[in-house]
Amino acid sequence: MRTRISALILLACGLGFTLSANAADRTWRTLEQLTAAEKEIIDIRTVPPRTPEKSYLPEEPYPFSAPFDAEEIGYRLMNFTHMARWSHIMADVYGSITKSGYMSQGAMSGLASYNGKPGPEFQINAEPGDVYSDQLFYVTYPPKNEGEQMMWNLRRTGPEQATKLDYFIYSPSLRRVRRQPPPRRESQFPNSVQSFDDVAGREPWEFTWRFIGADVIYKTVRFPNNRPKMTLIKPDGSFFEVNTADLKMMGNEYPGYRKDGGIDCFVVVAEPQRDWLPDYGVSRLIYWVDQKYFFPLRIEQYDSNGILKTVQVRFGQKENAALSDGEGYTNNQSVYWDSKIDLTAYSVHDGHQVRGWSEDEMTFFTPDFMRRRWSTHPRKSLALIDNPEEFYMRPLLYLDRFPNERKFQITADIAARIAAQNASGRIVFADEE
Repeated sequence: MRTRISALILLACGLGFTLSANAADRTWRTLEQLTAAEKEIIDIRTVPPRTPEKSYLPEEPYPFSAPFDAEEIGYRLMNFTHMARWSHIMADVYGSITKSGYMSQGAMSGLASYNGKPGPEFQINAEPGDVYSDQLFYVTYPPKNEGEQMMWNLRRTGPEQATKLDYFIYSPSLRRVRRQPPPRRESQFPNSVQSFDDVAGREPWEFTWRFIGADVIYKTVRFPNNRPKMTLIKPDGSFFEVNTADLKMMGNEYPGYRKDGGIDCFVVVAEPQRDWLPDYGVSRLIYWVDQKYFFPLRIEQYDSNGILKTVQVRFGQKENAALSDGEGYTNNQSVYWDSKIDLTAYSVHDGHQVRGWSEDEMTFFTPDFMRRRWSTHPRKSLALIDNPEEFYMRPLLYLDRFPNERKFQITADIAARIAAQNASGRIVFADEE
């Protein structure tokens, strides 16, 4: 107990507040403290849980109308999964770093095809088992893995249809396509914090939803002070350099910034329904969603004992100019942190280009096509990190917010690294404590 209290004190000091922070300085509010304007946007009444035996979809058709209840927000979140919800190509860059500073990275060219119009409506209204998206990834980095391929066929789940994915890989060394068993949905990928559900998205009908309040977010993805610039790609494939300090949480076009640069959020909790997900290893997810479009800026996962497991923070960006009312936004940079082992990971979606597919081009998304080893739409990226000291910083923790809903068990050594990181402005490793 003493170790845990010491860790909390270290964390609190490192984050710039005490455990008894002045109420006048706090950014978060409970449901009783919502403004009249906020209550016109959301309906805070409890949503009765739905079961597979009964109609498990909301009565009002997607995308719903205000005021939105918590369950409807869960469905709106389907539009902002890890991958954009329209057909496109991109460079997918990712990496992770351990507490001691060991860094691993990779990059792929990604092709995605979605059935129906952009957004989740096709998936919601499809029959269980129907494929709603095909995705093909061609590895471009590291060199030893170049030419490896991975293909996902994502399926709509239902009461009698638990299969969410058809998964195929191609190995140049074996010269064979092999079908893989679907990964356990909440389990993290090797050397990463991301799980399959973090990438593919979660089905809102498998969870119960409720609001717990509102908050203001000022920081999500944080760059270290020794990485002042990064190079990204425009949709036409040309490179451009940006100052990392100039990158905003929702890009430059977002109309909902406060005068002080923050973003007003609703905070919503999702808890797995055990008749749908009896063995799901996550007991709770907490989303901070912006109040204008319901884009998730921050996502926390809690383990089976209700203790914080992972934190994900995101940058949003409008990448599809043809779509309005926030539908054209997608996640373009994310940072993930595992609180148990102090593992930090990142993902960058670079060079995003909206791209439709002809009937002939749909053959790209078949296992037989992978054998040809063709990289039909290569996307190179310079978003890889040059050295461990320039890695993204661990996310902020906000220990004081919603204490009845959020539980922490941060060890003293991890707390010390977080405090040192926040004081120095760059990521700090175990040998620097």
